[in-house]
Amino acid sequence: MASEQNEAASSGLDVPQWTGSINDRAIFVVGVALALIHVYFNIFGVLSGLWRNAIHFAGFAFLCALIYPAFEGHFAKTRTFKFLDVAFGLLVAGSALYLIAAEDAVYARGVRLSALDWTAGGILILGALEYTRRTTGIVIPILIVLALTYVSWWGQHITGVFRFGGLSVETILFRSIYGDDGIFGNIASISSSFVFMFILLGAFLLRSGGGAFVIDLARSVAGRLTGGPGLVAVLASGLTGTISGSAVANTASTGVITIPLMKRAGFPPKFAAAVEASASTGGQLMPPIMGAGAFVIASYTQIPYTTIVAVSVLPAILYFASIAFYVRIEAKRQGVQAVDDDVPGFMDLMLGGGLPFLIPIGVLITLLIYGYTPTYAAGIAILAVIAASWLTRNPMGPVAVLEAMALGARNMVMTAVLLCSVGLIVNVIAMSGVGNTFSLMITEWAGDSLIIALVLIALASLVLGMGLPVTAAYIVLGTLSAPALFELIANRELIEALMAGNVAEEAKAILMLASPETAAQLGAPMSAEAAKALLDNVPAELIAPVREAVVPAATLTYALLSAHLIIFWLSQDSNVTPPVCLTAFTAAAIAGTPPMATGLTAWKIAKGLYLVPLLFAYTPFIGGEIADVLRIFGFALVGLYAFSGAMQGHLEAPVTWPMRIALGVCGAFLLMPLNLYLDLAALAAFAAILLLNVRGQKMPDAV
Repeated sequence: MASEQNEAASSGLDVPQWTGSINDRAIFVVGVALALIHVYFNIFGVLSGLWRNAIHFAGFAFLCALIYPAFEGHFAKTRTFKFLDVAFGLLVAGSALYLIAAEDAVYARGVRLSALDWTAGGILILGALEYTRRTTGIVIPILIVLALTYVSWWGQHITGVFRFGGLSVETILFRSIYGDDGIFGNIASISSSFVFMFILLGAFLLRSGGGAFVIDLARSVAGRLTGGPGLVAVLASGLTGTISGSAVANTASTGVITIPLMKRAGFPPKFAAAVEASASTGGQLMPPIMGAGAFVIASYTQIPYTTIVAVSVLPAILYFASIAFYVRIEAKRQGVQAVDDDVPGFMDLMLGGGLPFLIPIGVLITLLIYGYTPTYAAGIAILAVIAASWLTRNPMGPVAVLEAMALGARNMVMTAVLLCSVGLIVNVIAMSGVGNTFSLMITEWAGDSLIIALVLIALASLVLGMGLPVTAAYIVLGTLSAPALFELIANRELIEALMAGNVAEEAKAILMLASPETAAQLGAPMSAEAAKALLDNVPAELIAPVREAVVPAATLTYALLSAHLIIFWLSQDSNVTPPVCLTAFTAAAIAGTPPMATGLTAWKIAKGLYLVPLLFAYTPFIGGEIADVLRIFGFALVGLYAFSGAMQGHLEAPVTWPMRIALGVCGAFLLMPLNLYLDLAALAAFAAILLLNVRGQKMPDAV
């Protein structure tokens, strides 16, 4: 046992330990208990959704009270205050459980709350606000208060489309607790099942030594290349993202190794920190975990999780490639050479004990492909981690298993509290219809322009990202704007079908009634202008039936998925966009650089967050034929390199301003593959520019 604890300590992980203070022991015990309870009810499905979610929130609220103090300072650390803080945590947890136990009595009274129900409900809401403040800051609690008071008070006093007649406080409290979108509703279900099981799987992989293996693997593959330390950061963050799903944890775990390596190689410290921050942000884009995003998208769209993961692989590779190109170009500019002399050989690493770490990932992917639920697949993969660890130098005994459970629970605290609490906002959006109103406003402002809608959503994402974590930003923005974005993408598919003359009989009947003068054109090819004019005459409420009759169901499904993935990708910019960019701040602390300046550099490097979603919107990159998807991927990969060269004024050698403009044009055509011949011409032009550059033309540095 002592050796296992020593290995945990030396691994660099903040693993909860049984030894230590009373508080440390309590964290360990509660964490293990929560892990066991979640594994039990996720594998065997013995509880209703409300009970499962209430236990989930209650347990993590109490664990939050143990881990996160109410405030900094000496008084918060005194025994008396700590006792009161823990007592409040128990009170919040007890209130959550009591309210679910009282559900039948509430309905028996005709949906009336008793005095005890009111008290427990108030404590529950107050606890959600407080623990969200402790884990994520003050912004989300403020939004929750504004949302709840909007439907109960000030919404009826404003004018315009957002005016809303006040609901009674009793109705709001009831729906906040027992509603499908409330604190124990759909989003809490995602948190208590999929998200927790995958975070627990990640904790087992990390505790078994998988994190160190991932970094060694990245060093073996990229350590000796030009700009190797930077490429190691990109590759390690991508691989860590497959088992972590947390950008901040990704930065902290890989950054302590990669940032010093980059600084030693000659990269500027600010650049080194920014590369790690932007690369770690991609961890939430990399399957199979993708943070909580893939599970929330699956819940919102009812599209299988396996489908979301499958279509996300190539886009994630494009994102990491965009950072790798940036690193290589900067290495050429700075004359950086590989300095990692102790690079492990790939085969030596695999045969020396690394191969077993691939077994759990293989088990997970195989089970998902064969149709098992994500929670079941994650549970079996956890067992596979334990079994595979006995083939390595770090076999997981009983203590290591318990430590991995406690680590998984600890890593889940912020996500659990956040996802449950943000349900209060989503519940208000559902009750008031604000989401539909917001979507209609986006549609009205954008008109028929998809690019304007994308800009509006990107700006909203930027503003939300300044105060919200990624998952919360996506949930709020997805609830508000995804319907509008889906309408624009799906209507583009409808127009293309009309242009091709592919009109079903039931759609013809609706279109003929809406616009009799265009009846002769139906079923024959028409221009884009004619198709748009035809749809302009169709009442808004009939567009959806026409679309469903004309556009294949699979195409509409992928249009919906594209809309949500666009929003999810744009929401990631909160990780690297000042003033609230947690990954950049974490990397800056490791590198010893100014946080804001590091955030601005990371925002520049993470340009793939804005470029790749354009492919979702304007091409069949999501859900297209395999040949089309691979063609788009190939052209986009080269386009990202061209675009990076245009931004940096450098490829293998400096690039003049005229060549930078030419590179930008080539990159734009390659990133937006609209015509094969234009794409091939752009590819040939880029190849010519690159050939001249490689031949070492001595061009002056661009200003």
